[in-house]
Amino acid sequence: MGNHSSKSKPGTGGDVSSHDKTQSWFYSDIVKDHFFNPRNFLDREPEEGEFNAVGKVGSPACGDELRVWLLVDSSSEQIKSFRWKTFGCGSAIAATSMISEMVLENGGMTLSEARTIKPQDVMERLGGLPARKFHCSVLCDKALRDAVNDYYRRTGQFDRIAVEATRIIDPVSRVTDRDIEEAVLEGAQTLELVQQKTKVGIGNPSVLPAVEELIKFYREKYFGGGPQE
Repeated sequence: MGNHSSKSKPGTGGDVSSHDKTQSWFYSDIVKDHFFNPRNFLDREPEEGEFNAVGKVGSPACGDELRVWLLVDSSSEQIKSFRWKTFGCGSAIAATSMISEMVLENGGMTLSEARTIKPQDVMERLGGLPARKFHCSVLCDKALRDAVNDYYRRTGQFDRIAVEATRIIDPVSRVTDRDIEEAVLEGAQTLELVQQKTKVGIGNPSVLPAVEELIKFYREKYFGGGPQE
């Protein structure tokens, strides 16, 4: 997998800084364009009957809440309108603006095609995001998939709803694999940092080998290797 992180420099001279102020990153010109000129943003409340699917997702990482509305052609299942609204950071705005463009290109993706979009695809089109903001591309991807499920739910196609299962990793703290995945996406890419966020394995050290394997898996899946600087 390619490296989808944006350019970085020591200190706080970039657009976004690390929590300890030792590293900062620059947004690409594409990210800035989508932030200052967001595509398909809904600046009002949707009208009754205007859309036939809605998705909603939130992230505790930077207080993001994202909603997307779709208008789907019932005969072709092509997405004809994709509007969205978020109360979040610049990366979340840019990522959602970009995914809305991707979905509507060439007359609109079908629901099945839209489901295949991955966060890495959004990152690539944006020219990268700061490592600690990667979860924002996951946020818009999840909201889109939630809207696709909502369409299938509204149209009675329950067999086509994709349920994202979770697995409990630590029965004591009730931490799931999804909790660990989100912790890694939010910048916790070592066992110590994941434990600080989730408390996994604090009272049950026997699960730590499994936790370390998951951290390694999610690092490679989303970042292509070791911990991000």
